[in-house]
Amino acid sequence: MIKVVFVCLGNICRSPMAEGIMRHLIEKEGLSGLISADSAGTGNWHIGKGPHEGTRRMLEENQISFEGITARQVSMGDLTESDYIIAMDNENLGFLRRLAGYSKTGYVGRLMDFVPDSDIADVPDPYYTDNFEEVYDMVYNGCRLLLNRIMKDHHLKEAGDIDE
Repeated sequence: MIKVVFVCLGNICRSPMAEGIMRHLIEKEGLSGLISADSAGTGNWHIGKGPHEGTRRMLEENQISFEGITARQVSMGDLTESDYIIAMDNENLGFLRRLAGYSKTGYVGRLMDFVPDSDIADVPDPYYTDNFEEVYDMVYNGCRLLLNRIMKDHHLKEAGDIDE
C-alpha cells in the first residue's frame, strides 16, 4: 500500500481537504486498494475535531466525502512509514524536516511542488484568510498532479492526466 500523508498546521482546513480530495481521486481511478491518504497537523490544538466548516462546505459542494476525518498531530511514524509526506507550506515542511532529522523517510515536499505552472509555493491557510474556494482549487489541482506522479512512479495503470 502506497501511503500519502498531507500535513498543515492544525489539521482542520488544508490537509483534511487534501485528504478528502485525494481519497476521492484514488477511488475515481480505481486505486483504493493500492494507495491510501491521511492527514495530520504539526500543532495539537484541534486534535479530535472534524474539518473546519469552510473545508466541509467546499468538500460537500464538490460531492467529496470527509467522513472519518478528524484532526491529529503528525508523528514520527508518519514520516518513517509513509511514502509521500506532503506539506501545505514551507513552515510545515521545515517542521517535518526537523522532526525527521536523519531518519529515513519517504518523499517529503510541498503540495504545490507538483504544480509546475504555479508561481505560488505555499497553499495559503484559509483559517486566517477565509479563502476556502481558492484553496480548494489549489489543493484539487495539486492532488490531481500528485496522484499522476504516484501512478507514474509506481507504474500504476496508464499514468495520464487525471481529469480536472
